[in-house]
Amino acid sequence: MIAPISSRPRMGTVVTIEVVGHDHSQRARRTRDLAIERAFAWFDRVESVCSRFDASSELRRLCATYAVDVPVSPMLFEAVRFAIAVADETHGAFDPTVGARMEARGFNRDYRDSAVVAAGLNAELPVSFRDVVLNESARTIRLERALLLDLGAVAKGLAIDMAVQELRPLANFVVDAGGDLYLAGHNADNLPWTVGIRHPRDPHALLTRVALTHAALCTSGDYARRVSGSNTNEDINASSNEHHLLDPATGHSPRDAISVSVIAPTAMVADALGTAAFVLGCDEGVALLERHGLRGCVVDAKLVCHTTRDWIDV
Repeated sequence: MIAPISSRPRMGTVVTIEVVGHDHSQRARRTRDLAIERAFAWFDRVESVCSRFDASSELRRLCATYAVDVPVSPMLFEAVRFAIAVADETHGAFDPTVGARMEARGFNRDYRDSAVVAAGLNAELPVSFRDVVLNESARTIRLERALLLDLGAVAKGLAIDMAVQELRPLANFVVDAGGDLYLAGHNADNLPWTVGIRHPRDPHALLTRVALTHAALCTSGDYARRVSGSNTNEDINASSNEHHLLDPATGHSPRDAISVSVIAPTAMVADALGTAAFVLGCDEGVALLERHGLRGCVVDAKLVCHTTRDWIDV
């Protein structure tokens, strides 16, 4: 039996949950349905805490002040701590303090199409992850300067991971949040899940396929959201085109990679390190993934795939 696939708009994308099972009893269906509801609820909870676009989110309230130790929820503290740890590991290639620069580039609208502007912030202000001070014993966060945190490469992965915990008892399932995936158990044919990775220059083609179980797969591509707002191949290939991924060192979009796919035990790790690998480029990006024991594929502008040693296509 395959449970009806459930899809709902969440966190600026469409989240789909599919469960594969074999128990037709009313009790089993109810257990499944309640788990799915709890899983979807995590996307709302994470967004209410970590959204850069919602003026009432806990993240925006934190960023409304600086030079003050602010007590925060466990969820926000862990999300920021993880983001700062990745920033430190990548020497700032990944940096969650780019929020003001992202808004200056036009990424200041959420999926409900309401502009949210970082009032009073100067996008040219030289800030970095080193301006974020965490106190673990007091669970406070202190922003040393006026800045806007962007947890976009952390929050969706976190929501997926929390949803997965609700679905664990169901054994065989997929959580798909706009192409960021977690796959557990097996598919309806009792085989590992097979996932196609989109070709970065042809939206109707696949670059490759991988077989997965009990793992997350997240892909970052320069085609997803671009400053120009155009989806033409001409604009995609233009060297002057800017997209939603930003190199904090240059203030511009990276050029070495055009797509990065990462397989990891959790979606939060796959998403954040995939973003970092994109900024670092092909050689350093693959080295980063291998250093952390992750599988990954970094695609360059000539459509050459640079993969970790244990990457396996199917």
